[in-house]
Amino acid sequence: MDLALLEKLTQTYGPSGYEDAIRAVIGSAIEAVADETRVDPLGSLIGYRRGQGGAHDGKRVILAAHMDEIGLIITHVEEKGFLRFTSIGGVRAAHCIGTRATFANGITGPIYVERRDDASKLPELQHLYLDIGCADRASCPVRVGDTATFVGPLMQRGSRLISKALDDRIGCYVLIEVMRRLDNSAHDVYFAFTTQEEITLSGARTAAYRIEPDIAISVDVTATGDVPKALPMEVSLGQGPAVKVKDGGMIAHPHVRDRLVEAAERAGAPYQMEVLLGGTTDAAAMQLVRSGVPSGCLSIPCRYVHSPSEMVDQGDVEHAIEVLLSLLRETL
Repeated sequence: MDLALLEKLTQTYGPSGYEDAIRAVIGSAIEAVADETRVDPLGSLIGYRRGQGGAHDGKRVILAAHMDEIGLIITHVEEKGFLRFTSIGGVRAAHCIGTRATFANGITGPIYVERRDDASKLPELQHLYLDIGCADRASCPVRVGDTATFVGPLMQRGSRLISKALDDRIGCYVLIEVMRRLDNSAHDVYFAFTTQEEITLSGARTAAYRIEPDIAISVDVTATGDVPKALPMEVSLGQGPAVKVKDGGMIAHPHVRDRLVEAAERAGAPYQMEVLLGGTTDAAAMQLVRSGVPSGCLSIPCRYVHSPSEMVDQGDVEHAIEVLLSLLRETL
């Protein structure tokens, strides 16, 4: 596994709506293997691989992984220089306390919780503040509307990888590797590195509208049921990528779901079936463009989603790449 690339992907700043830096990193990684690249008006990066078969053999396929990560946006600077904030995407207060957040210019500070009259209840975001060491409001270099992301370096523990922003930089990694390894596909494949998934799914929606795909597949993370007292869910780390059946925003198209299962079996790759109670992916937006697009999702099992310490298994990542290559080399 190219850990140097994954480290660059996970550690590059890019909350929803501010994806310029991560788009540049991904653009550099795919420029040598893409037949064409373009950036659409909402900032999504599209890499195109032309099909090698006849027109009757191939489909127009979009594979989508979102570039953006969850983050914070400053709502108020207090007189003593402490920063109040709200979320960009699904940020939970319990995941923030004692962590650090960093701004695009590198300014970094810890997040902590104010004293509350009733500490028996879990705090909400309104009870938290970010301390970047300012003496007062006048000397604070941060302004209302500035954005920050969590600090969470990439670490390896056996086959497990831990980092912030694996949602969904690990999906971006999978797409880059599929682009690098893909050969002899009859299909025109559009690799969409999308914007703003964490807040509106808008990048995938507009990218798919322009591409007009025959089939759309999102590559994203999903929760697991293998940690203490987890909600019952038949997805575990290390047991292969998960073929989505349903999540909080969509039911996967049976044709796409079945093709992913067949691709995994051809490749000899382990796989799991995913029913996610809440949350959704770019596939939910792509299936609704124009007159509708058969859409599905291949998910990377991930513990501690939307925290600074998300965890995936390298084997699941490699098998996801194998499944997509198997899919793209056959008739769809």
